[in-house]
Amino acid sequence: MVCREMNHKTVTPEQTGKTRERIKQFNLPPQRLDLKRLFDLVVSIAMLVFLLPLLLFIAFAVRVTSAGPVFFTGVRVGYGGQPFRMIKFRTMVKDAEKFGYSVTAGDDPRITRIGRLLRRTKLDELPALVNVLKGDMSLVGPRPETPPWIHLYTPEERRVLSVRPGITSLASIQYRHEERLLAGKEIKEAYPPVMRHKLRIEIDYLRKRSFFSDLKVLAMTFMAISQKHTPTRERAALIFRPPPQKKRHWKNKADC
Repeated sequence: MVCREMNHKTVTPEQTGKTRERIKQFNLPPQRLDLKRLFDLVVSIAMLVFLLPLLLFIAFAVRVTSAGPVFFTGVRVGYGGQPFRMIKFRTMVKDAEKFGYSVTAGDDPRITRIGRLLRRTKLDELPALVNVLKGDMSLVGPRPETPPWIHLYTPEERRVLSVRPGITSLASIQYRHEERLLAGKEIKEAYPPVMRHKLRIEIDYLRKRSFFSDLKVLAMTFMAISQKHTPTRERAALIFRPPPQKKRHWKNKADC
């Protein structure tokens, strides 16, 4: 009962942009990486066990409220630029990927009624805990993108591929209402500026991250989910405004 994206068999390292050896690394001590992985495993197992009744209820609700499978697995680009399948509860109509972009806006007609609730509360992300157990993802890390968007990454932005992607991150918290921000806009033109800003946030965080900063991001995530703030006009204007033109300074001939 799993829905898959189209053309997933054609994903190659060339499509994802770079091979693992070509990506500039964010170096972390092995001890810190081991601690982070251990924490991911313990918390993921605990959450899956504790939330099992909720997961079963959501699965039942998705199954009976719309035609199609319970889960959606989409190809994402992960550690080292390698593709993997990210698991989510299905929040869109069956075969939705055939009729639009992987990035969605709040007014996307493909989203089901139960899907809107799951997206608003981020409960559709809970099955990704299985990806954490498999080692595809971490609890905290840059949000993974689909292969087509990776083509737009600059060499500096590809540095996010040197770590495991995460279920949550500082950028995803700040853009938790991204779908509303993109509502009414053409995704192809509107999403790249948003993506670039999120990548700047991710890279800045990775430069100074620690185990305790990851704990703080997790706490911020739980608090952010309970809030209902919408994107302000000022933020939208900041993201979608054209880049400022550099002023040209002309020397006064009298000063020459």
